[in-house]
Amino acid sequence: MGVNIGSVKGYYFLDAWVMANIIQLATFQFCKRFINKDIDPCGRLYDQMTQAARSVTANIAEGMSRSQTSTESQMRLLDVARASLSELEGDYFFLSMLFHEELWAKSSSYRQGFSSIKLDKPIYTDDWNKEAWTHIIGQKAKFEGWVNHSDMGVCLNSLLILCGRCSAMLQNLIASQHEKFKREGGFTENMTVDRLEAIKTAANGPKCPKCQGPMKKMMAKKGRNQGHEFWSCCNYPKCNGSRPL
Repeated sequence: MGVNIGSVKGYYFLDAWVMANIIQLATFQFCKRFINKDIDPCGRLYDQMTQAARSVTANIAEGMSRSQTSTESQMRLLDVARASLSELEGDYFFLSMLFHEELWAKSSSYRQGFSSIKLDKPIYTDDWNKEAWTHIIGQKAKFEGWVNHSDMGVCLNSLLILCGRCSAMLQNLIASQHEKFKREGGFTENMTVDRLEAIKTAANGPKCPKCQGPMKKMMAKKGRNQGHEFWSCCNYPKCNGSRPL
C-alpha cells in the first residue's frame, strides 16, 4: 500500500468530532450562564473551560488531517484532545462539588434516560461544511433539554456524561489508528514502497538472473570494481542479483 493523499476533512464523519462540537457549544452556553464574577472574578475559569472545549475539536481536526503524512503526529494530537477533555471534565466535577450538585448514580433514571440518547450517522453529499453544520446542530438538539436545563445540576451531570462518552470515543479512535499503522505502516514506509515501485517501473535493464525481476544501473562504491557501473536487482536487499554492464 502506497501513500494516498486525499481530502483532509474525513474527520467530519467521526462521532468523536461531532460530540466534541456538541460539548464545545454546550460549554460556551454553560459558562455564559453560570460562570460569573462572583465565583470567577478574574475570568480565568471561564477562559480555561471554553479553551479546553475548543482544544478538543481543534486537535481532533488537526490530528486526523495529519493522518496521511504522519501517524505519530496524528496520535499525539488525538491524545492532546483527550487530555483537554479530561481537563474540562475535571472542571465540571469541581463545580458539581462547589455548588453541592450531587452526581447521578449509574442506576438512576436520569442517567439512564440521558445515556440512551444516540448520535445519528452523518450523510454528506457535495456541500460538507453546510451539511456538517446542519448535522451537528441537529445532534445537539437531542441533548439540548439536558445540557441547557434551568437546573444547574442537570447541566453538570449531562456534560460530565458527554465528556465521558467523547473520551471513550477518542480512546477507541487512537487504538484503531494504532492497529491500522501496524497493518499498513506509516507515511515514511509507504513513501519508500512508492519510490521502489517507481524505480521498478522506470527500469529498462535486463532481468535479474536470480528472481527475474527488473534491474537498474548502479555504481560500485567499493571493492575492485569501485567506480564502475553494473546492473543491480531492483528488489535489493531481498535479492542481491547482479550483472555486468
